[in-house]
Amino acid sequence: MPGRDPYEVLGVSRSATSEEIRAAYRKLARKYHPDVNRTDPDAESKFKEIGEAYAILSDDDKRARFDRFGTTDDQGFSGGGGQYAGGDFGDLFDMFFGNMGGGGQPRTRSMARDGIDVQTSVKLSYLDLLNGAKKSVDVDLHVPCTSCNGKGGEGGTMPEVCASCKGTGAVSRIQQTFIGQVRTQMNCPTCQGGGYTLKNPCKACRGVGVVTGKVTREFEVPPGVDHGARLHLSGEGGSGVHGGRPGDLYVRLLVEEDPRFEREGTTLYGRVDISFVQAVVGADVTFENIDGDVKFKIPAGTAPGTQLTQRGAGLPPLHGGRRGDLVVTVNIDVPKSLNEAQLKALKEFAAASGETWPEGSSGFLGGIFGKKK
Repeated sequence: MPGRDPYEVLGVSRSATSEEIRAAYRKLARKYHPDVNRTDPDAESKFKEIGEAYAILSDDDKRARFDRFGTTDDQGFSGGGGQYAGGDFGDLFDMFFGNMGGGGQPRTRSMARDGIDVQTSVKLSYLDLLNGAKKSVDVDLHVPCTSCNGKGGEGGTMPEVCASCKGTGAVSRIQQTFIGQVRTQMNCPTCQGGGYTLKNPCKACRGVGVVTGKVTREFEVPPGVDHGARLHLSGEGGSGVHGGRPGDLYVRLLVEEDPRFEREGTTLYGRVDISFVQAVVGADVTFENIDGDVKFKIPAGTAPGTQLTQRGAGLPPLHGGRRGDLVVTVNIDVPKSLNEAQLKALKEFAAASGETWPEGSSGFLGGIFGKKK
């Protein structure tokens, strides 16, 4: 770049601050990088020129010499080989891979590690669905190590910032490419990318700071929950490390089957068994509901399969409100055999009804009555 003013190349004034110079360089370098600007045949030479200008103006000594003499001893403006002749390679990396911290330097990684989420399940009865319930579960999860007080080191010593990567978890290496030198990053081999090292790891937790332990968690189950619903307990999971937030606990709610009921939303469905006589003459029967017996009046002449409804005897909705209904289906219990007295009475009933009695039949099987006379 002989004859070119670095201030002119970057488009800044001679009184520009280092921040203004840096911002101008980043903007132009991104614009003219050969991998980005493939349509401009002069992009590579402009990119090199921008780098040479920044190499002078970003160095206080070189900038002072240029301001005084109009040149520097090692400007590198006519350096050969097409290499990047100065500047901060960190700037280039930040432009294309993101600035990981202020000043173009990767920020130190935090030691904090969040705890893991844990899943478990709990069984519920229909009474739990009606009233809600306080439940507890025993779960295996990460808890702070008591041997090192969760610090990770013997005697409670803390991890130290890795000397190799300065806590960033990554180290740089410079590679020669067709556009010059390019800096890439890789996981630090000293700390395996963690950013910290531990001289004497705790033997109990192997330096992690947490161990697995059985913990009892208590929680409230609201009325009206559905089978398979999941309860989210924030912060009740595994312990975090070095200030990391604890994980969450997810509890799957499983409703145990009850032979008395089938459920659809807030409606409960059940069955009542009555005798042939009760179906004919009517009766008052009771059904064992969740919270006590419910009485139903069976009208005379009730047919099998008839449904009777008790309003407000079902389950409550999840977010409050009127209980659903209890619907029972009437089932007539037909005897499979009759004693002599029952058989005689039934024959008399058949005769009084004008119906014939099937020969060889001793009960209801094969048809209750024959043809009418």
